[in-house]
Amino acid sequence: MSGSKVPPVTAIGTPRITAGFDEYGRLDLVAHQEVHGGFAALSSGELIGLADRIELRGRGGAGFPFARKVRAVLDSCRRQDLPPVIVVNATEGEPPSWKDKAILTRGPHLILDGAALAAAALDAEEIVIGVADDGIGQDSLAAALAERKMPVPTRIVTVPHRFISGEGGALVRGINGEAHIPPGRKVRSSDNGVMGLPTLLSNAETYSQLAIAARLGPWEYNSVGIPEEPGTVMLTVGGSATAPAVVEAPTGTPLMDILTMCGADIGPGILIGGYHGKWLTAEAAKTVTISRKGFAKAGATLGAGMILPIGSGTCPIGEVAQVTQYLAGESAGQCGPCRLGLPDLARSVTLVSLGGSALEDVRAAAGVVKGRGACSHPDGTARFALSALEVFHKDVAAHANGEGCGKQVRGILPLPYHQNQGVRKLALDWSRCDGHGLCSAVAPEIIRLDANGFPAFPTTPLPPWLEDGARKAVNVCPALALRLTEAAGK
Repeated sequence: MSGSKVPPVTAIGTPRITAGFDEYGRLDLVAHQEVHGGFAALSSGELIGLADRIELRGRGGAGFPFARKVRAVLDSCRRQDLPPVIVVNATEGEPPSWKDKAILTRGPHLILDGAALAAAALDAEEIVIGVADDGIGQDSLAAALAERKMPVPTRIVTVPHRFISGEGGALVRGINGEAHIPPGRKVRSSDNGVMGLPTLLSNAETYSQLAIAARLGPWEYNSVGIPEEPGTVMLTVGGSATAPAVVEAPTGTPLMDILTMCGADIGPGILIGGYHGKWLTAEAAKTVTISRKGFAKAGATLGAGMILPIGSGTCPIGEVAQVTQYLAGESAGQCGPCRLGLPDLARSVTLVSLGGSALEDVRAAAGVVKGRGACSHPDGTARFALSALEVFHKDVAAHANGEGCGKQVRGILPLPYHQNQGVRKLALDWSRCDGHGLCSAVAPEIIRLDANGFPAFPTTPLPPWLEDGARKAVNVCPALALRLTEAAGK
């Protein structure tokens, strides 16, 4: 099994999804049945009733009510006289997230149980499970499938390990043999999904929670957590945490309890909900409890359960600039806000990190992309960048006055390994540079002139879409001071 990269898994209170992980490591079918026991099949009405009574919502980020998804699929099946397809989204393409891979590598039968329950209740045509092509979890899932008989044909489909590949529409397109990118227009998978059939699509943890609830029943399931959002939630705690982990915790658990358990230095802020989430100040984090409602009160969103304290030992603006560059590079490039707006946003944020007075440019660039994209990627990226400017306003001011925050960028916010592998960055030989300024004229999207007329540019690896401009800047430098070098892999 390729699960060595998955962080340790722990729980606050009595574990449910992660039950047996400590004892067995990975639960095969025998261990799974010993820990969790059996469950009875459900009719479609019983499935909807159970999901309603436990307030089950999608755990992939959007938090859409699961029962409403089931009703929509059933309505579509009746209208079109077609059978449905069950899709499990276990792609988890966001770099800081590990919770679904923890279930894939250590408790895969729970995912299969939930999918099997839904397939039997809806009389589905097949089950399709989407996983990333990074090799983490696929072998474990295949081994689990080989151990049991599913109620309908079940197959595994791999998709590129990219940020946008896990978007629902992108996953359906990938399963259908199309490009692994969002469709560019609103398509309801409940009406037209895999092979054109009504499709019930939800996240791997969602199906696992369904499997737990089918065994416990609604009353016992609801005995843990807060009444309006009962049960447990799977979280990925990373960032500055000295003991990063995937944590299963009851809703209502104070955020600080989880951060303390993981040895996290919050520093000036904490990112909630991943790279499409929002930043919270350290003060706000002290009052938050783990739930959609708890995070909403603080102006944040639970998303897919990522908790990333920035810590006090790194430059927060530099970290945000690197992630914004990454998000711009992950664009599908099929609409103007992504293809043009996100690179502009990334450049503006990078210039703020370099001490430029581009704060208003960031707000302007974010305003251009918000609400105009073909998918949610531009909105999420703008939200990430704008909330950083608010939370780290002291650091922004320090960079703007030329002093800087005095900290190096340590890579606290994780990016994929391949982002730095074989990618180039700009370097300058200061003994040669005479401040001609031609480089900034040729590539203004990368290079700005500082107060003394010398070039200033990011020291981080260049996103692919900026390499051509960087090469032109190198070619026009009359002093041969500017060059492209290979960025070291992490």
